[in-house]
Amino acid sequence: MLFGIGYDIHKLVENRKLVLGGVEFDYHLGLLGHSDADVVLHAVCDALLGAAALGDIGEHFPDTDQKWKGVSSKILLSRVADLVKEQCYIINNIDVMILAQQPKIGIKKLEMKRNIAECLRMDVNRVNIKATTMEGIDAIGRGEAIATQAIASLYEDL
Repeated sequence: MLFGIGYDIHKLVENRKLVLGGVEFDYHLGLLGHSDADVVLHAVCDALLGAAALGDIGEHFPDTDQKWKGVSSKILLSRVADLVKEQCYIINNIDVMILAQQPKIGIKKLEMKRNIAECLRMDVNRVNIKATTMEGIDAIGRGEAIATQAIASLYEDL
């Protein structure tokens, strides 16, 4: 069994959509970034790339490449799934922790799980999403940013 961890954080700003786990939230701020800035899917990408020893998201989808500007992170995650499969690995499970003061995540967790499972072509029951606030502490707690941690496990396709 192989394991990888991923982490991403983006600043919340005006005039951007808030997309988390491939789901658009009705919120007055969105995440600043080159793509859609989906911190959930970016962290999952990095967890998978780490488990397969394939570098990181910035190496595969650099923010200096206009091809990735504004792109849905579901596309990035699907490409990462292809890279993992090319290395003869099967994704065992994904576990995600979203750190956000607002908005409330719970009502959209199932939809996020389904998006991740669809992109990775795996059973939705092997994807877990949790969320927590930062109790008003630091940039996340003040509502200035959202972060995500993820862990992925892979096994060899024998």
